[in-house]
Amino acid sequence: MPENKEEMNMTNSHQITFSHEEREELLKILKTRFEKNMNRHDGLEWAKIQEKLDADSEKLWSLNEMERTEGEPDVVGHDKTTDEYIFYDCSAESPKGRRSVCYDREGLESRKKHKPENNAMDMAGAMGIELLTEEQYRALQNLENFDMKTSSWVQTPVDIRELGGALFCDYRYGHVFLYHNGASSYYGGRGFRGSLRV
Repeated sequence: MPENKEEMNMTNSHQITFSHEEREELLKILKTRFEKNMNRHDGLEWAKIQEKLDADSEKLWSLNEMERTEGEPDVVGHDKTTDEYIFYDCSAESPKGRRSVCYDREGLESRKKHKPENNAMDMAGAMGIELLTEEQYRALQNLENFDMKTSSWVQTPVDIRELGGALFCDYRYGHVFLYHNGASSYYGGRGFRGSLRV
């Protein structure tokens, strides 16, 4: 990768810039977080993960977007079949930079007034990540407890979405709870967590 020059890549039809300095700073942050939270990825080695990241600047850019919106991404697993490392947002509460959003564009456009600025599905797509599924969300909660004050949208089955609903989760009273809401709803304490495979 060229040093001290802005590198241009394409992801999701968006032109992005990611400088060498930004790249190095992000890798430093990710490595420090990885080493401080070995309980999330016992047995994995940072050197192998960085090797993957060095070879894929688009994925590194997506991780930077997760970091920029305060998701605090970290490695939570390794898929041995595909040799991919799995990152989830591991911020204690739902990422601050992604709250007050409807579930998807259809939900956003259905609002007659007081529309939020964005929606979870479009934001995730622009970042090159995917919303956690309910199963992934519960797996994350097995590592630590997250969203004890906030909540996060999760991927919603088509049949529920077609009827106007969307799903979200949180952690209360020692348990993970799954709820439903109208896809057009949004709250200051609800954002979304994403996943990325590298």
